Amino acid sequence: MKLIRVLTIILFASITFPLRAGDGFCDVRNSAFNAGEAITFKVFYTVAGVYVGAGEATFNSSLKMLNNVPVFHVIGDGKTFSFYDNFFKVRDRYETYIDTATLQPLKFVRNVYEGGYKKYENVTFNKVTNTAITNDGVFKVPSCVQDVLSSIYYARNIDFNAYKPGDKIPFTRFLDKELFSMYIRYIGKETIKTKYGKFNAIKFKPLLIKGTIFEGGEKMTVWISDDKNKIPVRIESPISVGSIKVDMTRIRIKVM
Repeated sequence: MKLIRVLTIILFASITFPLRAGDGFCDVRNSAFNAGEAITFKVFYTVAGVYVGAGEATFNSSLKMLNNVPVFHVIGDGKTFSFYDNFFKVRDRYETYIDTATLQPLKFVRNVYEGGYKKYENVTFNKVTNTAITNDGVFKVPSCVQDVLSSIYYARNIDFNAYKPGDKIPFTRFLDKELFSMYIRYIGKETIKTKYGKFNAIKFKPLLIKGTIFEGGEKMTVWISDDKNKIPVRIESPISVGSIKVDMTRIRIKVM
């Protein structure tokens, strides 16, 4: 399981369609998270209705300087539990450096080990030339673009009160030398109870393209806390074999 990538896809992902100029979701200001936040998720896999803990993902944020610009340095670590290491060991690390003023990423690093497969990616976003400088070349990107990890923190600042159930909310992401125009469909609000608590939640569905992991269509469901922090509390989705559930298990929040 590609834990961090799967989790980020689950949280806010992944449909590709022709890019549109002028993404309207560019002027968001941060009110949802701060340096010092730490969130842990447990990933469950199920076949025949039985959920088994398969791995864990953690997200931590700190405040740093990057080229004299204050940034949120966010690290996402994913790993399989020791039992699953015998079958498919995963040790993933994703890092993003987010401009605190614009919530746009300035740098992205991916270092993953997945069942013997290794991948290292280093991307610098040049906001003057609107380019992404990668290991494999320089790519033109829009002025408003996110990486796979920063998109989670960017999207946590959506004002869902400005949308009606059924509305689509788009934004653009860069990964693996490609631009992806993404959207989520807002469903509404409801109360959800997990093993780790009862939450007033905002519910939405990302529209997915059928691939090696996920079925196509709007079959994935995401719940985030209906408060200023908008913490993902549960995600459920069928996959190619069985289904997965991701629950938030621990959180530490710094007061803004």
